[in-house]
Amino acid sequence: MTDAAATKVRLEAQLAELRGRHGRIEADLAEPLAADFSEQAVEKEDDAALEGQAALLDREIASVSRALERIEQGTYGDCVRCGAAIAPARLEARPEAALCISCARSEQ
Repeated sequence: MTDAAATKVRLEAQLAELRGRHGRIEADLAEPLAADFSEQAVEKEDDAALEGQAALLDREIASVSRALERIEQGTYGDCVRCGAAIAPARLEARPEAALCISCARSEQ
């Protein structure tokens, strides 16, 4: 298996796991609130935390999906901002990385 193929498999597995987590959060959020008002307050606090987690997962899902698109387009490993090669160690640590380390640092 080529490096690109192995990375694609890794990203597809990551995407499936993220979507599964997102689905579980959405199912939790869809549950009706309890009849007891004090219990509702606790559930609403929990829902707020779950909504925050869902938003983070949405961003991760989008990032992994874009990485898979770059693999298909043959541009995976190239910085989307400056076009330089992204260091292999960075891609190993963050296979969804779209920016080289220089561009990533300038964004902070």
